[in-house]
Amino acid sequence: MANDKHRPTRSTSYDKKVGLVLQGGGALGSYQAGVYEALASSEYSPDWVAGISIGAINAAIIAGNALEHRVQRLRNFWDDITATTKMWPSAPAGPLAEWQNRASALTTVMFGQPGFFRPHLPQDWFSPNSCVSYYITSALKETLERYADFDRINSAKDMRLSVGAVNVRTARFVYFDSEKITIRPEHVMASGALPPAFPPIEIDGEQYWDGGLYSNTPLQYMVDYYPRRSRLIFQVDLFPAYGSVPNNLDEANEREKDVRYSSRTRLTTDMLREKHDVRHAINELHKLLPPEIANTEQAKRLYEYGCVTEMDIAQLIYRPMEPQGALKDFQFSRATMEARWQQGFSNAQTTLNASPWLAPMPKELGVRVFDVIHEILVGHRKQAA
Repeated sequence: MANDKHRPTRSTSYDKKVGLVLQGGGALGSYQAGVYEALASSEYSPDWVAGISIGAINAAIIAGNALEHRVQRLRNFWDDITATTKMWPSAPAGPLAEWQNRASALTTVMFGQPGFFRPHLPQDWFSPNSCVSYYITSALKETLERYADFDRINSAKDMRLSVGAVNVRTARFVYFDSEKITIRPEHVMASGALPPAFPPIEIDGEQYWDGGLYSNTPLQYMVDYYPRRSRLIFQVDLFPAYGSVPNNLDEANEREKDVRYSSRTRLTTDMLREKHDVRHAINELHKLLPPEIANTEQAKRLYEYGCVTEMDIAQLIYRPMEPQGALKDFQFSRATMEARWQQGFSNAQTTLNASPWLAPMPKELGVRVFDVIHEILVGHRKQAA
């Protein structure tokens, strides 16, 4: 890429494996596809991708194709599910763009998206079998089979796939992991079955809903998975923590959704950082113990919680320049999809060009968290003040 020429070269000493974690967020997920496009042509192509909801769909398409085909298959998927709006003109920022965004979201609410979901027919509501969702997602199975090779997902050694869902009956969170089980389209559909819009998906006699009900980011699963391995993890989030104070009810509803999802992600990230730093402290402390204490049962039990792995987390967060409304995750217009894709690609390129993880790791840390775009935005605000 043209703006790659000043990118720091990944040294052989930086031997961390690369992971990609993709959050839920409906139509916002094209931002994730743009991020992956930048990673695919870099020195940091992931060997493990984990996703929830739309992140699980993007992850399955990535894992279900050879490296050279992944970006094109993602493009095919997003082009297909936005095909009905491809002739809509792209309006500049302002009242017309706001109207188009609302029209796009309302069209999706009323009619669904091709190859993804559609509303129940009127007669369905009068059937003896009551509806448990507003939409039907059966079309998604065929779409997933078209763009993701599940034989490859279950046999490839260069890419691991994990998708999160919640058991409706027990409320227990579970990851369907290609390292452990055979992944089918139903596992991916279950991860994106957000109630009450979408119906639960049955897998082996149990019903599952969207993993975002429990946790909207798979970061914890990737960091905590044992045996642990030092990793650089690109965490792609679709709801920003920082935002403006709302000026109307629609903006208030949008901001509430941002806070609800981003706060969970922030909590997960902060807890992991603290927990992993404690693991390092345990390991360092054990080295200082005299043998008679180090060999006690209590010291051995504590040592089992120690860890020497190092985690770098590079955050990439979708931050729209203007309010997009509470239904922004239903805005499947072609123009909006392409703008989000391009923003993801640009943000990832900027982050890769900075590569802050190449700086030496401080000995006392087990986890570092980087948000290059946030630092740039803060810098711009300070210059403008």
